[in-house]
Amino acid sequence: MSIAPANPFEQLAYNVSLQIEDGMIVYVGTGLPMVGAILAKYTHAPHITLVYESGGQDPWEGPMPWSVGGAATYRRAPMSLEMAHSFAMAANGFVDIAFQGAAQIDMYGNLNTHFIGESYHNFKSRLTGSGGGNDLSSLAERIVLVGLQDPTRFPAKLDFLTSPGHLYGGNSRKEAGLPGLGPVACVTQLGVMDFEPESKRMRIKGLNPGITVEIAQACTGFELLVPDKIEEIPAPPEDILRVLREEVDPHAIFIAFPPRVK
Repeated sequence: MSIAPANPFEQLAYNVSLQIEDGMIVYVGTGLPMVGAILAKYTHAPHITLVYESGGQDPWEGPMPWSVGGAATYRRAPMSLEMAHSFAMAANGFVDIAFQGAAQIDMYGNLNTHFIGESYHNFKSRLTGSGGGNDLSSLAERIVLVGLQDPTRFPAKLDFLTSPGHLYGGNSRKEAGLPGLGPVACVTQLGVMDFEPESKRMRIKGLNPGITVEIAQACTGFELLVPDKIEEIPAPPEDILRVLREEVDPHAIFIAFPPRVK
């Protein structure tokens, strides 16, 4: 029996999972990054190690955690660390890929999770702050950004720079003394963006079914670079969707669309 096609959140989680290669050490973020990482482990990357921000290291399979601090992230884990030691894994080069979201993402992959408004003392919305985001973006080998793309969330200029991506473009990240490759991709409801190797500006890599360059640009507050060839991202196969819906997030905590009001 055929099943309903993927909704935008399921497509996004599937695209996140495809950023992960088997054997990687993966620093997991709350929400759809967590769904995508667990989906990867259930499907094409069974030998990855999941590292959770609050200290859980590679727990056994179990219920979908509500957050990176949920009890399920410690389920029969071989090791549980304090948060500072968990971040130290990235500083010591033990994290291959980390996933991050933000209230704002700019063309160089810099992130704002501090406030929306004119200044630190004159804001419309006060956000959570770094919460460890700066540690990951500064220290992990590869960063994959995850978010819902619209002109307010992807503005030409951040209201505040919380976590560094490629800073001002070019070699500015390396010149600042930051290790790793920085942001290598940005996964949104539109598809997957990457960063042009020289300028480090955000560029369209692949688009989801039904999404055009014009739609992607209309959802972005800065000019996206457009390569000569854009990948056509496939919809998740039915067997992957069944795993996602029945095993990874059976209660649709994160993949329900429209999202449930919490």
